[in-house]
Amino acid sequence: MAAILTSLNRTIGAGFVLALIVFIIMIVLWSGNVGTTLASGDFWRYVFRWLHVLSGIMWIGLLYFFNFVQMIQMPKIPDEMKPAVSKFIAPETLWWFRWGAMATIATGLVLAFLNGYLAEALTLGASDGFSSPNTILIGIGMWLGTIMWFNVWFVIWPNQQRALNIDNRFPDLTKEAKASAARTAMLFSRTNTMLSVPMLLAMTGGGLNGNLIIS
Repeated sequence: MAAILTSLNRTIGAGFVLALIVFIIMIVLWSGNVGTTLASGDFWRYVFRWLHVLSGIMWIGLLYFFNFVQMIQMPKIPDEMKPAVSKFIAPETLWWFRWGAMATIATGLVLAFLNGYLAEALTLGASDGFSSPNTILIGIGMWLGTIMWFNVWFVIWPNQQRALNIDNRFPDLTKEAKASAARTAMLFSRTNTMLSVPMLLAMTGGGLNGNLIIS
């Protein structure tokens, strides 16, 4: 077991092996027939829901790490130790952060398409006469998530590249320019943290089927 857990790749590989075992159990319980299961729309909706949640955990988890841990602790770190974060930890984290965001939005769009409400959600229910509260909620969540994805790829990441001189692409930037880029990235990261709260509420609220029971 230690040989598996001391390697991240082996750990993740073991996780997917266990997922495969669960997958086989699902097939047996679902239909007992691999071909029937793989042809089932319900099955593929489940798969993409799983991938969507898995990607979202990576994305939002790292967003919260940046905001609840790194931004808070960086001012407390001695100057001579900060390069360990800015040159090694932050660039790697940003890679997983931005691709987690991309995977989340991609799997979310596929999931909405497979569920048959992509157009309705993107129009916030207008295309079906605002007849489904679920669709409106999911649509709100999708648009908030899209704004957050845009912020990651087109604001936070480019400014972090400048602030941290990632891959030595901006070696001639002044200290003031780097500070300005870092502040912009911080403000938009905080914006995404703020938006994540109603976004998650809207996404999870889609399963209420319009029934809020207050006792």
